[in-house]
Amino acid sequence: MQTFSPSHFESVEPGPRKEHKRQILSSALACFDEFGIEATTVEAIRTTANSSVGSIYHHFGNKEGLIAALFFAALDDRENLIRPRIRSAETSHAAIGHLIHSYLEWVTNKPELARFLSNARHSVANGPHSKDLTARNKQRFGDLQKWLALGVENGSILPLPKETYASLLIGPSENFCRAWLTGRVKGKPTDYADVFADAAWRAIASKNARRD
Repeated sequence: MQTFSPSHFESVEPGPRKEHKRQILSSALACFDEFGIEATTVEAIRTTANSSVGSIYHHFGNKEGLIAALFFAALDDRENLIRPRIRSAETSHAAIGHLIHSYLEWVTNKPELARFLSNARHSVANGPHSKDLTARNKQRFGDLQKWLALGVENGSILPLPKETYASLLIGPSENFCRAWLTGRVKGKPTDYADVFADAAWRAIASKNARRD
């Protein structure tokens, strides 16, 4: 079984007091990646983390709570990479490029977290933490929405229904990453970052902007 250092979660659970919590999260990730979410037991996570069942339940409540905590920690880790880059953009075109390049970089560098996000999404979306996920999804494209609105205003971006932008922009990249994470394609996501960034821009850009 591949193991992960607790520092894997330092950016989302910082500080020395969170070290044991990070150890449990990293052990849970290793178990879920090795055995699958359904087959992994709390006892397996306890053994891998060299922890106690009581400590796991103290931090996370139950297995579902641990799955949700790990899921949101992975989301936060991804957004900690993407969000500052979008905010640093100077144009809508650049912001979309940052979104795609950062997302593909994160998946390439942290495939276990990315694979867990993909595998656990249904469980979290249909569990007791579904409202938290809905709120996170609304926040995910918050910074990008400003650039989309500006692009629509200046005519560089097509005025499409708001709910379609996410699928048009990130959908193709997510589909490719899922295939890569399951071994169906061999090329790393970052190998095609320019291709997917260009496709994302062309999917929503006006005809005049596409010529730029």
